[in-house]
Amino acid sequence: MNWALIGYGGMGGWHISQLQSMTDAFTIAGVYDILPERNAAAEENGLRAYPTLEELLADASIDLVTIATPNDTHLPLAIAAMKSGKHVICEKPVALSTAELTEMIDVSRQTNRLLTVHQNRRWDEDFLIVKKLLEENELGLVFSVESRVQGSRGVPGDWRNQKEHGGGMILDWGVHLLDQILQLTDEAVTSVYCQTTHVTNDAVDDGFRTVLTFEHGWTALVEVGTSHFISMPRWYVCGENGTAVIEDWHLNGKIVKVSDWEKRDAVPVVTAAGLTKTMAPRTSETICTYPLPTLHSDVKDFYYNIKNTIEGKETQLVTHPQMLRVMRLMEALFLSARQNQVTYQRI
Repeated sequence: MNWALIGYGGMGGWHISQLQSMTDAFTIAGVYDILPERNAAAEENGLRAYPTLEELLADASIDLVTIATPNDTHLPLAIAAMKSGKHVICEKPVALSTAELTEMIDVSRQTNRLLTVHQNRRWDEDFLIVKKLLEENELGLVFSVESRVQGSRGVPGDWRNQKEHGGGMILDWGVHLLDQILQLTDEAVTSVYCQTTHVTNDAVDDGFRTVLTFEHGWTALVEVGTSHFISMPRWYVCGENGTAVIEDWHLNGKIVKVSDWEKRDAVPVVTAAGLTKTMAPRTSETICTYPLPTLHSDVKDFYYNIKNTIEGKETQLVTHPQMLRVMRLMEALFLSARQNQVTYQRI
C-alpha cells in the first residue's frame, strides 16, 4: 500500500521510522511539509518531497496519508485528502470539536474513505496491564482508577502553547489518557469535574486534573502536569480485594492483595502525634505481594489494522463512535473547567 505523510516534523519523523520498518505492507511514496527546510530535510534523508500539497493529493498512486500537522489544520487537510481519494490517519486530536469531527466523518462516508486517529497509546504496555487486571477481575470490584502523566518542562514552545492552533494539555496528552480510560469500560461517564492549570502559560492549559464518575459509581482520576519535579505513579488502581501500582513507563510496580479476610483485628500504632487503629498496617500474613503481569505489544499493529481494514480483512480498531466519545469528553472537561463546577452529562 502506498503511503504518504503530510507534516514532516517530530511526529512525522516518528511515523516515517515506523513505516520504514514495515516494508512487507507499505511503500513510502513521499512527504510534504509547508516549510521548505523540512522538505529539504526529507530529501536529505532519502525521501521524496512533494513541492506542493496539491501535487501530493493529485498523485493517484497514493492510497493512504497520515496528517501530522498542528491541530487546527486537521479538518481542511483531512477533507481535501479524502476528496482526492486518499484514506486518512490524523494525528491526535483528530479535530478541535465535535462539530469538526462530525464534518470529517460525513466526508468519510460520502467518499467511502477510511478516517481514523492515531491513538497509539492504546498499545502502551502499562495501559494494557491495567486493562488485563480489570478484565480478569484481579483486584475484585474496582472503585478507583488513577492515571497520571507528569513532567517538569512546561508546554513545548511551539504551536502547542497557542490556543488558535489547538494547543494545551487536554488536547495534547489528555486525548490519550481519556481514550485509555474509556477503553477500560463500556459504562457511560455520568459526571465530569475538571480543573486546569496555567502555571507557565496563560493562553492554554499547561495541565489539568479531572474526576470522571461512571454509571455504576466508580471513579477515574486523570491528571496531566508539566510543572512536576517529582512524578506520582503512572497508574494507581484500587479494588475491594487489592491495589495495583505502576510507577512509570518502565513498568516498575506491584500488586498487593488480601490473603486472609478473617484476621481483621489491628493493633493500634503511633503515627506522628497520635494513635490510630484505622490506619494500622496489615500484618504480613493477611496480604500477598505479586509482580505485575508481563505483556508485550507492538504499535505497528495500528498500521497493519488500517491496511487490513482498507482491504476488507479486519475491522477498524479506532472507530468513529470512539473518536466522537473522546471528543465529547474533552469538551465536557473544558466546560467544567470554565464553569468551575461538575458537568452532568452521559458520555
